[in-house]
Amino acid sequence: MGLIEIVLTVCALAQPGNCEEKHLQFNASMSLNQCAMTAPPYIARWVEEHPKWTAVRWRCAYPSKRDRNI
Repeated sequence: MGLIEIVLTVCALAQPGNCEEKHLQFNASMSLNQCAMTAPPYIARWVEEHPKWTAVRWRCAYPSKRDRNI
């Protein structure tokens, strides 16, 4: 299995212009398209755990070696 990540753009509910990218990494053997199709439950969980933020878009990517916590 390799690492894949959901690159999630989130904006603060109180300040919609305050947006950030969050990188949700996990082990998975799937394509980027498969990741994008299976991402909504992970995004919903993140938003539930961070109620002051809302997700506005996402994409999947393979993390670069420098981004990995190895």
